[in-house]
Amino acid sequence: MTNSYHPVEQGKRTAIVDILRGWAILGVAIGNYLDFLYIGIEKELKHSAFSETLQFINRYLFAAKSWTLLTLLFGYGFAILINNVASKGKNPVAFFAWRMFLLFILAFINSAFWLGDILKDYAFLGLVLLLFYRCSTKTLAIISAVIILTVPFVMAYVNGLKIEHPEIATNPEYLKLYHSGNWIDFFRFNLLASFYEQIIIPGYAITAHYVMLGCMLFGFMLQKLNFFNRLTELKRLLKSVCIISLAVAVLIAIGFNIAIIYKAPLLKFFHPLYWLVLSTMIFISTGICLLYVNGKLKTVFSYFSAGGKMTLTNYMSQNILAGIIFSGIGFGIADSMPYWFYFLLAVFIFIIQLFISKWWLSKYNYGPIEWLWRSASYREWVPFKKAQPEEVAADIKMV
Repeated sequence: MTNSYHPVEQGKRTAIVDILRGWAILGVAIGNYLDFLYIGIEKELKHSAFSETLQFINRYLFAAKSWTLLTLLFGYGFAILINNVASKGKNPVAFFAWRMFLLFILAFINSAFWLGDILKDYAFLGLVLLLFYRCSTKTLAIISAVIILTVPFVMAYVNGLKIEHPEIATNPEYLKLYHSGNWIDFFRFNLLASFYEQIIIPGYAITAHYVMLGCMLFGFMLQKLNFFNRLTELKRLLKSVCIISLAVAVLIAIGFNIAIIYKAPLLKFFHPLYWLVLSTMIFISTGICLLYVNGKLKTVFSYFSAGGKMTLTNYMSQNILAGIIFSGIGFGIADSMPYWFYFLLAVFIFIIQLFISKWWLSKYNYGPIEWLWRSASYREWVPFKKAQPEEVAADIKMV
């Protein structure tokens, strides 16, 4: 009897999806580490020319582009998993609801080290996605398009909503928890910051989740189109999308910056920030796809692919390391370092993770957290260690 939950054979995996996940988790690491610069008493920040250059790179290449890409790929992965579970005769709704409950648990654990956890948002929106899992490709395209087109109006309206709340990350009373060196205090600080600066803030609770849902549905649609497995035949389309999205991003960036400088009243009704984010994300993603299709950067992409296969493990380990480095439970350097330090530290840790991921996956089928999540999802221990050649030969002989 064969185990129906064996990992997908490497030849059947969509490599470009793992590569894109790897790129996205790099951007998430940079964004998360830079946030530690702003945990502390408010003060005027003076950046060197080098830091300002990195700030420009982060603003236009990584900030928000990484988590929107990761969210799109979450929707893509959701569709694959739902199809696989349904094809095996299981109830996809019950299975995925249980899987999202487990993700909530992982989010809670992650919050012990990081105040900006996104896993809770994926777990919540994963349940919402179940409402759409029977939708046709056309319906998904229409819904995701409506969401994306209306985002500027929603954001402008939501920006006008004000909710009074304590500034956890800059309030001396709460910062005592962050610097205390007591892990329970640090955990409390992170939970309070997540609640007051994400869960109840309209800009995040409404606008960001609205964007996430649109990205997930778009990713769901791409899976139905088998998009990432047809990149070679869609090469001309990729080139067109790459050029058009770049042009759109540049035009929006120019117009948006002018509107901000002159405080245009239009921004009270129409705020195109996420149009800039999404058009830039699409430009970067299609650019990576074109490089992949053209056979460029094979060695680099092989490492990014390994990192992408262990996205959950790498994401959580990044946050654990950051908690130890910056908070009172570890080295406690907090907001004392220059901008470039946080940026380059994130890149350095990510590169180390790529090498570890490559080595790990040469011996194991999954990252450790992916394996635990998958085993708990299916309620049985799935194969963890890669089968040795002699074991494979024995299995073939038995068959």
